[in-house]
Amino acid sequence: MAKLPILRWPDPRLAMPCAPAVLSDDLAQLAADMLDTTYAAQGRGLAAPQVGALIRLFVMDCTWKTGTPAPMVCVNPDILWRADTTATGPEGCLSIPGIITQVPRATAIRLRWTTLDGQTVEQDMTGFAAICAQHELDHLDGLLTLDRLDPPARARALAEYAA
Repeated sequence: MAKLPILRWPDPRLAMPCAPAVLSDDLAQLAADMLDTTYAAQGRGLAAPQVGALIRLFVMDCTWKTGTPAPMVCVNPDILWRADTTATGPEGCLSIPGIITQVPRATAIRLRWTTLDGQTVEQDMTGFAAICAQHELDHLDGLLTLDRLDPPARARALAEYAA
């Protein structure tokens, strides 16, 4: 069990788009360490750039706090489809600790990714799973929840973070 240091905003690496990940034993170890880090930080998801690895990889486990753990490792994920309907709800981020923002997200998505054993998976997601996957995928594109806010909401979040 390795707990990795989590980068905090405004670290410039959090704003960088990530390169495709290559399947390897090292990638599998990074994913395992990222899951350990997520659980230790009381999070539900973590993207590779949040631990300084600028590759398209994220982990998430939307159910471990309320039921049976169901960890997911998503290599080179992509959203194939987004619902036309959106909902705005609270989101936290391990890279902006203590800040909860109201972020608009598609209410449903279809996510495609590669597993660590090279299988391609497609899954329709709704509810918190859809929100979490969109949040983590944003990290791979160099976006944070702050980037999804209008200017007044962003200014309030930054003032709260600085306090």
